[in-house]
Amino acid sequence: MIIDIHGHYTTEPQALHTFRDKQLAGLADSARKPGSADLGITDETLVKSVEPQLKFQKERGGDLTIFSPRAGGMAHHVGTEAVSLEWTRICNDLIYRICKLLPDSFVGVGQLPQSPGVSPKNCIPELERIVKELGFVGVNLNPDPSGGYWTDPPLIDKWWYPLYEKLCELDVPAMIHVSSWCNPSFHHTGAHYINGDTTAFMQLIQGNLFKDFPTLRFVIPHGGGAVPYHWGRYRGLAQDMKRPLLKDHLLKNVFFDTCVYHLPGIELLSKVIPVDNILFASEMVGAVKGIDPETGYHYDDTKRYVDQLRLSEKDRLKIFEGNARRVYPRLDALLKKRGR
Repeated sequence: MIIDIHGHYTTEPQALHTFRDKQLAGLADSARKPGSADLGITDETLVKSVEPQLKFQKERGGDLTIFSPRAGGMAHHVGTEAVSLEWTRICNDLIYRICKLLPDSFVGVGQLPQSPGVSPKNCIPELERIVKELGFVGVNLNPDPSGGYWTDPPLIDKWWYPLYEKLCELDVPAMIHVSSWCNPSFHHTGAHYINGDTTAFMQLIQGNLFKDFPTLRFVIPHGGGAVPYHWGRYRGLAQDMKRPLLKDHLLKNVFFDTCVYHLPGIELLSKVIPVDNILFASEMVGAVKGIDPETGYHYDDTKRYVDQLRLSEKDRLKIFEGNARRVYPRLDALLKKRGR
């Protein structure tokens, strides 16, 4: 199977955006709040809305996408904790409906109702709901709910520990994924996203998180940001700080996806990061939608890059399927139940 572990619902119906506009307008004027959380979106509308993803999935040889709400749409820095919870549940429920309607194409991953300065333990009820009731196989975790100002403690702080305990109990991984930004210094997907990936990895180097949580699993998207390119720097910093070797310290628990939009980048990723830590992903219909004039193919057609790597068939299978089933054990169980 070709399992794409990083897909977002970026083609939502207008009704969802209309609700969000009213929800946020209600922060200033309660009379402008939406009267109901029922969006009035039919199953037919949902299926039609994901036709772009289905089209690319088929054309590019994919079989299954791990699907979550639009990352930039999480916008945890906007509104209150209550607003975040309402918005999160609505977005997660839409993902659930899509996965029920198209179970051969999509499996769900959810967002969390994070809010700046609010303890991550408050996210646990929604985490339990999406895993136990909706059957989701993972979750997206925002390391910077402030939207570019990094006001919450780093990921290695005990501030996050109640949430990590629940992730381990449920045996689900978290993709470390920032959301939209409010700091004008950073471009959204070109800077803030890559900064988030890189910053999260450096935070993990600085702590002993996986001694406390040996079964905790993180996926760092977008090829790990700057991490593979500066692997020597991170190895050296870890050594200077008297940390264990990265391969012993982090690589049993931290994984990277292939959302890297050119062949040399994928080649570097595959040379630096062990193949057991690389999971196929494209984030298609996401950050970069255009066609590369040098190749004539979409930038986010990442399967083409992986296909060109000099890999054994065993290693290629790991990247396309095996690692995903290992890192997302609930996905593996679900697929086996379906005979896949």
